[in-house]
Amino acid sequence: MIKGYWIPVLHSHLPFVKHPKFNYFLEEHWLFEAMTECYIPLLRKLKKLEKENVDFRLTISVTPPLAQMLDDKHLMQKYEEHLNNQLLLAYKESKRNQNDEVYRDVSNFYNNLYKDTKDFFINELDRNVLNGYKYFSDLGKLEVITCGATHGFLPLLSVNKKAVEVQIQLAVESHQKHFGKSPKGIWIPECAYYEGLDEILSKYGIEFFFVDSHSLVYAKPTALNGVYAPIYAPSGVAAFGRDPHSSKEVWSSKEGYPGDVNYRDFYRDIGYDLEFDYIKDHIDPSGNRCFTGFKYHKITGNSDYKEVYNPYTALEKTIAHAQDFHYKRDKQFEYLSANIDRIPVVVSPYDAELFGHWWFEGVEFLYNLFKTIDQHKAFKAITPKEYLINYPQNQMAVPQASSWGDQGYYDVWLNEGNSWIYRHLHTMANRLQNLANEYKSGTSLENTRLLNQMLRELLLAQSSDWAFLITTQTAVEYSVQRTKEHISNFFELEKMINSDIDYQLLEELEYKNSIFDFCNYKIFCSN
Repeated sequence: MIKGYWIPVLHSHLPFVKHPKFNYFLEEHWLFEAMTECYIPLLRKLKKLEKENVDFRLTISVTPPLAQMLDDKHLMQKYEEHLNNQLLLAYKESKRNQNDEVYRDVSNFYNNLYKDTKDFFINELDRNVLNGYKYFSDLGKLEVITCGATHGFLPLLSVNKKAVEVQIQLAVESHQKHFGKSPKGIWIPECAYYEGLDEILSKYGIEFFFVDSHSLVYAKPTALNGVYAPIYAPSGVAAFGRDPHSSKEVWSSKEGYPGDVNYRDFYRDIGYDLEFDYIKDHIDPSGNRCFTGFKYHKITGNSDYKEVYNPYTALEKTIAHAQDFHYKRDKQFEYLSANIDRIPVVVSPYDAELFGHWWFEGVEFLYNLFKTIDQHKAFKAITPKEYLINYPQNQMAVPQASSWGDQGYYDVWLNEGNSWIYRHLHTMANRLQNLANEYKSGTSLENTRLLNQMLRELLLAQSSDWAFLITTQTAVEYSVQRTKEHISNFFELEKMINSDIDYQLLEELEYKNSIFDFCNYKIFCSN
């Protein structure tokens, strides 16, 4: 008999970024980096597990903005051009280092990596990462779940209940469009729960969601099994709580596996190290140095001194760390089994971009971990839906308001630096709801286009990413610009209703901010 169930969850999300007027746009490279370092490597390893007859289960959220970008032909054409540029740099680097015993092997490693990445993207995925997710979903190995339509921070949008409903309804419809079926689960943005949210989730067919540990620990009544069994919220939707132990072992750069001195150093990159004239064709055309993805050094220690990275030594480390993680879960399940009335479940949620981007060897770690689990069979990786089939009866309780942000509540997304955003979001939601009610029975084709684009601009402004990046002081200028741009677009479009229409502006916005091409403003009508 197995000792426990393990539910690994990867949250895949990037804000919607598309700039058709520019051949190169730095923020579009957030997507390209994630594809090259996270999404494609993961799918390659899942394919390898399948060929090796290794059983595995994984739950992945693919947010609607990410799904839209991965399915956008303009962005995917840019990505292929990006890969070609990376291959050119890889060739130059292999040639430059061919006689250098110190850097030759790591240069050749990157050359092979980019060749294999392009081959898999074109020949296995048919130029669409979503095809890989759908393949493993159809096999029952991968549970693909959704998120808020634009990753809006739902507790702070709930001033207008319809704004939250639209975030959920469009997320479900987007999932149906991209994956051909309705999602059973959802990653509520930032794991941010507020009382009553589960009623909206239930209304749109969602059966489970995830919260941080304290949401169950301080539930009303307290969850009797802590985070090691889900609870049913009042609407009957299951809430799974994050296990802090398995999270810390992987998340922490100081105490967790990613901080091992043999792993690749994220911050040392040839985009900053090499002569400008040599590297200029592979960085920002404006001349600003940036990451290229070619990183030749390992963490080494806390000083600026860095030794050369050995990919093969690092991959061996992932085997040891996978075995250590397995051992600790095995012991954890032994302890838990003596204290609860069922086979315990450990839920381990992580940002998908941790694996491969921040922790370069993270995907290899997951691969070796699934192999270790399959070999020992002491516990089993499953999906939340499989767990609920095994245990349909669960405690009823109300989860505590919470998030998985710093300090566990809402401070990251509402503070002195970003509070100005919300008065605009609330005003926009109220305006659009009034207009949707006014034109509930329909209106002209021109007004319909305007109202639909206003909906898109509102949704893009609602993205929690902008408030988050302002708080963390990362890409602040871009985040403020994007927020103000969508607010401005919304009100410019509103002025055109039943008036003179700037068709050039409307068409530009419809192409650039093209998320949810199926949406209809009537979704905002009052019930």
